[in-house]
Amino acid sequence: MIITRTPFRISFAGGGSDLEAFYSHEPGMVLSSSIDKYMYLAVKEHFDLNFRISYSKTEFADTVDQIDHRIVRACLKSLGIERGLEIVSMADLPARTGLGSSSSFTVGLLQALYAMQGRVVGPERLAREACAIEIDQLHEPIGKQDQYIAAHGGLQFIQFNPDGTVFVNPVACAAETRLELNRRLMIFYTGATRDASEVLMKQRANTAQKLPVLRKMCETARQLRDVLTDGRDLNAFGRLLHEGWEAKRSLETSISTSKIDEYYDRGLRAGALGGKLLGAGGGGFLLFFCEPHRQQQVREELSSLRELAFSLDPEGSKIVYIGGNRA
Repeated sequence: MIITRTPFRISFAGGGSDLEAFYSHEPGMVLSSSIDKYMYLAVKEHFDLNFRISYSKTEFADTVDQIDHRIVRACLKSLGIERGLEIVSMADLPARTGLGSSSSFTVGLLQALYAMQGRVVGPERLAREACAIEIDQLHEPIGKQDQYIAAHGGLQFIQFNPDGTVFVNPVACAAETRLELNRRLMIFYTGATRDASEVLMKQRANTAQKLPVLRKMCETARQLRDVLTDGRDLNAFGRLLHEGWEAKRSLETSISTSKIDEYYDRGLRAGALGGKLLGAGGGGFLLFFCEPHRQQQVREELSSLRELAFSLDPEGSKIVYIGGNRA
């Protein structure tokens, strides 16, 4: 049996520039970090030589083609697996909440399946193949950042190039700066989930009309990185987050809602310097940047929401258990 652990992520700025509609013309840029909330995938040989897939539901199939779960089916076909397996997924957080869960699932499953074949592959290949499955094969209207941060982990400045290559550059900041950044970040669950595909399809369709906004978002991602590498005025990070969120929500009306806007404004009035809705939009988790001495006021103001305790995680997808016989 193989068990993989793949992190979820928070994206600070640049989301949308990782869509091909943008980066096919000019480089897209995002600043993202993995966090200590995970997708776990357990894969083992199935005694009956058929397939048992357990996620939000459990399904049985005699062949790969009979599997309903599109990502599982595509991953098995990609690796040429035809013999029976049992695949079980577990996650620390709900799906469709803006933390990249589907791409974490894809990356973690690919890594587990390769390990079942006795093969070790690096994060670049895992990310590239996860993108090929989700975007090229399954035609999901998503970008590339989730797959790359899930595979590589850490605090990364990621550039998406017109030729399809992706540069993953660790943010070179002092350990003290990273710890202080972590201390000033707060996440609250809005209680709403959403279908990212619907929001992203609208956003993708608007790309040509929104190029100046997307360029500004890329520049914000670069500026956020520079704040961290400089390490002198960390509060500038919060102010830039606010600018980036104002730019992002102007891309498409479905990115935010009146309720999310209300929560966000209340967080700012209580003392947060900036923030954003994580993921494509429409629901999920709200991120705030707030100095520690103002955080209790933000908690009280948003007491109807559930706060998520978390830490930035330096690691990407990894194998955490190998037991029994491998294929």
